[in-house]
Amino acid sequence: MKIDILTLFPEMFAPLKESIIKRAVEDGKIEINIINIRDFAVPPHFKCDDEPFGGGAGMVMMCEPLFKAIESVKKDNSKIYYMSPRGKVFNQELAKELSTFEHIIFICGHYEGIDQRVIDYFNIEELSIGDYVLTGGELPAMVVSDSIIRLIPGVIKEDSTKEESFSENLLEYNQYTRPAEFRGIKVPEILLSGNHKKIEEFRKNESITITKKNRPDLLKGE
Repeated sequence: MKIDILTLFPEMFAPLKESIIKRAVEDGKIEINIINIRDFAVPPHFKCDDEPFGGGAGMVMMCEPLFKAIESVKKDNSKIYYMSPRGKVFNQELAKELSTFEHIIFICGHYEGIDQRVIDYFNIEELSIGDYVLTGGELPAMVVSDSIIRLIPGVIKEDSTKEESFSENLLEYNQYTRPAEFRGIKVPEILLSGNHKKIEEFRKNESITITKKNRPDLLKGE
C-alpha cells in the first residue's frame, strides 16, 4: 500500500516514522509520503489560503495549490479522503476496508477548510474521526493511517487483530501479565488455570460486561 498525505505542516508527521509503522515501511509493506502543499503554491509568497467568498470568519485553503498537489500523486487506483469534522465517522469496519486499497491520498485541511471545488472535482470522500473539531487534519490523518496500516497482512501478527476491541461488536477483555500478584492485587485465578475453554468463556463474559458499561450501542439490539 502507498499513502500520500498532503499537508501544510509536514513536520507534524514524525510519529509515522516510529515503532510498528517504521518497521512496516522498512519491510516494504507500506510506503508513506508526506507532501507539502506549499510546494505547489505560487512564489514568492506561496500563499495557500484566502478570505471566503460571501464573508465570514477565518480563511479557506485555495484551489490551485491543492489541485496541483493532488494531480502530482493521483493515479487511476487512488482513493482520496479529506479529513473533516463533517465527514463520515471512521470506525474499525472502515479501517478494514481502507486497508485493502492500493493507494490512499489524505488531504489535511486547515482554517475554515478547503475550497469545495477541490472536493467536487476529484470526487473526494470526507472522513471524520469523531464529533469534535481540531485545528487541522494532520492528527486525524495520522490516526486513520495508523489504524489501517496495522491491518495490512504481515505488519503485526494476525492473532493480534482477531480478538480486540470491536471484534464481534464487543470491546476487548481485560489483560494481565506477570507477576500473578502485585501489592496484594491478584490476577483472576481462571487465567492461571490452563483451562483454555474456561478462559475463553471468562474473556467473552468480560467483553460483554465491559461493552455494556462503556459502549452499549455496540451490542446487537441496542
